[in-house]
Amino acid sequence: MSTSPLPQTLADIREDFLELEQQDRLLLLLEFANELPAIPAKYEGHPELQERVIECQSPVYIVVDVDENDVVSMHATAPKEAPTTRGFASILAQGLTGLSADEVLAIPDDYPQSIGLTKAVSALRIGGMTGMLMRAKRQVREKKSSV
Repeated sequence: MSTSPLPQTLADIREDFLELEQQDRLLLLLEFANELPAIPAKYEGHPELQERVIECQSPVYIVVDVDENDVVSMHATAPKEAPTTRGFASILAQGLTGLSADEVLAIPDDYPQSIGLTKAVSALRIGGMTGMLMRAKRQVREKKSSV
């Protein structure tokens, strides 16, 4: 396990996965898929305001807000028929929302590989989650400088 400091929410999520047997990890991922927060109304029906995550096989869109207090909110959409991708989006949306911009930027890039799912899902899917994290961090950098 990585010794990099993680925000508590992401550390807790990682621990929850690592405490489970491989098969149960997929069930937890499905729980996250079912808990993907809805995007705010201002983004609904406006894909041009969101960024497509091309690393994902399924059509996933994310948008990150950084408020005047430097607090991040990550929003994502993913189809219900793509539970793995939806679960990854939910982990990041729940894990990044409420963090400061600096906390988000300090998240290790290999976080998706550290949660114990590399044997349960394909490398391509882990790459999709990594793509979501990289795009979220880029959006935070861009929006942090413009606040």
